[in-house]
Amino acid sequence: MERNESSRNFILLGFSDRPKLEMVLFFTNMVFYFLAVMGNSTIIFLSMVDPRLHRPMYFFLCNLSLLDLCYTSSSIPQMLVNLWGPQKTITYMGCVIQLFAFLSVGGIECILLSVMAYDRFVAVCKPL
Repeated sequence: MERNESSRNFILLGFSDRPKLEMVLFFTNMVFYFLAVMGNSTIIFLSMVDPRLHRPMYFFLCNLSLLDLCYTSSSIPQMLVNLWGPQKTITYMGCVIQLFAFLSVGGIECILLSVMAYDRFVAVCKPL
């Protein structure tokens, strides 16, 4: 017995009853996503180009920017597609992959923040 294609997708209702609000949210999120991508890309680029920034704290900052770039890119594009288009669905596998990426990058970001805090603790409390 073959299953219907629409039964394999999650239907995302969200703000579908308010199309004007969807447009406002789309453009607001698009602007903030663009700013986040540009800001994090700039930090990564400057950390790689400037030799004065090849120090441990800037190394961590560059990695934090990369993780933030991956963190926002794991969920915001799908949200923008659902806010813009008439089809507001996501496949089961797409949802699993998005959730896995979102949680994995979020967990790695927490670990990196802990390592950065420990690095500052060592630098302040136990200098060489």
